[in-house]
Amino acid sequence: MDNLSGLLKVRVKRGLDLVVRDITDSDPYVVVKMGDHKLKTRVVNNDINPVWDEELTLAVEDPNLPIKLTVYDSDLFSMDDPMGDVEFDLKSFLEAMKMPRLERHPNGTLLKRIQPSRTNSLAEESCIIWKDNKVLQDLSFRLRHVESGEVEIQLSWEHLPGSKGF
Repeated sequence: MDNLSGLLKVRVKRGLDLVVRDITDSDPYVVVKMGDHKLKTRVVNNDINPVWDEELTLAVEDPNLPIKLTVYDSDLFSMDDPMGDVEFDLKSFLEAMKMPRLERHPNGTLLKRIQPSRTNSLAEESCIIWKDNKVLQDLSFRLRHVESGEVEIQLSWEHLPGSKGF
């Protein structure tokens, strides 16, 4: 517990226009990995536009490590097929969290905008906001290494008593 910075909550919202890996559809799930920590969502059967709406919690030891999100097609009799991935860092999110006196901002305050670029895999502008006494970031990623597909997530942070912070 001494080496933890805090808990990163990754709400995996949904996938859009994911690739077909079976005959007519796919059975997608998402794996979120940061360092040695790896979590996964449930499988949504027969859907290339799945809604997971699941919150996964990563114990963050090194906030400088990238996060890798990979979508797979679940198969019963063979290895699961990759359906694309994306890798991102927490730099902008953590910078927004370090802003002084966040608690004085009105609910819903926009803290930062991140524009899509070739280096960040964003499908659309990402906004970091102050809402309900938390810093939240909504992200919509275009998946790499695949013909089509996007995944929408939301980040939030939970400080732990006695954690080293970041």
